[in-house]
Amino acid sequence: MPPSSRAASGASSKWCAGAELPPSSDPRRELLLTLLQAALARVDGRRCVREALTADGAGEALAAGGPVWLAAVGKAAPAMALGAHDALSARIAHSLIITREGHAAPELLRAHGVEILASSHPVPDQRSLAAGERLLQWVGALPLEAAPLFLISGGASSLVEVLREGTTLADLESFTARELAAGTAIGALNAKRVGLSRIKGGRLTARLAGRPARALFVSDVPGDDPALIGSGLLGPASEGEDRVQRTVIASVEHAVAGAAEAARVRGLSVHAPKRRFAGDALRLAARFAHELRLAPNSVCVWGGESTVQLPPHPGKGGRNQHLALAAAKLIAGQADLMLLAVGTDGTDGVTEDAGALIDAESCARVVLGGLDVDECLAGADSGAALAASGDLLHLGPTGTNVGDLVIGLKLTPEAAAALPGARRGGPPAPVL
Repeated sequence: MPPSSRAASGASSKWCAGAELPPSSDPRRELLLTLLQAALARVDGRRCVREALTADGAGEALAAGGPVWLAAVGKAAPAMALGAHDALSARIAHSLIITREGHAAPELLRAHGVEILASSHPVPDQRSLAAGERLLQWVGALPLEAAPLFLISGGASSLVEVLREGTTLADLESFTARELAAGTAIGALNAKRVGLSRIKGGRLTARLAGRPARALFVSDVPGDDPALIGSGLLGPASEGEDRVQRTVIASVEHAVAGAAEAARVRGLSVHAPKRRFAGDALRLAARFAHELRLAPNSVCVWGGESTVQLPPHPGKGGRNQHLALAAAKLIAGQADLMLLAVGTDGTDGVTEDAGALIDAESCARVVLGGLDVDECLAGADSGAALAASGDLLHLGPTGTNVGDLVIGLKLTPEAAAALPGARRGGPPAPVL
């Protein structure tokens, strides 16, 4: 379903995916949401898996034509599993799907031979350990005639774990909370997680004992390295024979390209740097606002992942909300500028909102709501400020997880309304 924003006027009502925008909505909001929809469609887990498995040379492990045993782990696991079922149909004898609570697709719940485990993210809990043990059992029970197919996406690091001897769940929880509060980048965090685990860093791969397997990845890490995606849950084995064929089928670069193409189709000039962004959200907000203001292009698209160092008692929000609120300060009063920042999986930090879509009046609406922008930023309480301004975005589970996407727009409302296919109000126009 297409994404929607909360009311542009700053009203407190919540606008969820599929809901119509208010008739008075700024046409530029509709445009930005349409570009976001195009980006998410390009990296949709279901489509990407289906296309990868129906392409020529789908892999040695699947070529023999026997039964397929499927294991999907991550926030995009349900969508990826649906893509495998689309492509392989009755060949799939058993599916184990481990995902974040609330992310399971109803279509999967009705499917035959599907086992779904709901687990915890971003901080693991006892369900993560239970899921890890179940995954080990699943690998150990693979029939000799079965072709193993693994579908891995971001979130797997928290959702499934088997701890090394001497490490407790309390150790894992405190480690994860500490690293998240310190703003540790995803690649570095996943590398550290390997040291606590009996299945990460290629150790699960080693349990396949050299049998052929296929692994498809939706990547949320810099460099799209299977050794880091999901902390290397299906990464290369450090010892022994490794016959896993690995393919990264979606990354943030694909999402950036999807948004950029949709903008160009509408006659807009686009600035879309190839290099991923990383680092402190406040610094990145300054960079993006500066580039948006000075670029000769109407649209700027950036992909990557920011970080936020949390105070001792943080408020509500996530890194994309933090970045968006900081950017709102910098574009205040510049009527032709708008910016959207979201987590492509549909969640931002521990909130259920994906991010925010801010404009030149966002800070004024925060003040009218009785809050102080600087205080909210200092207290990591960006969610409260953006709720007051009516700028939060709620997508629900998107079926993908490739990191964060920031889209900036430099355009007047009149110019946006004059674009091909532009409409006043209603859901975003279909993606071309």
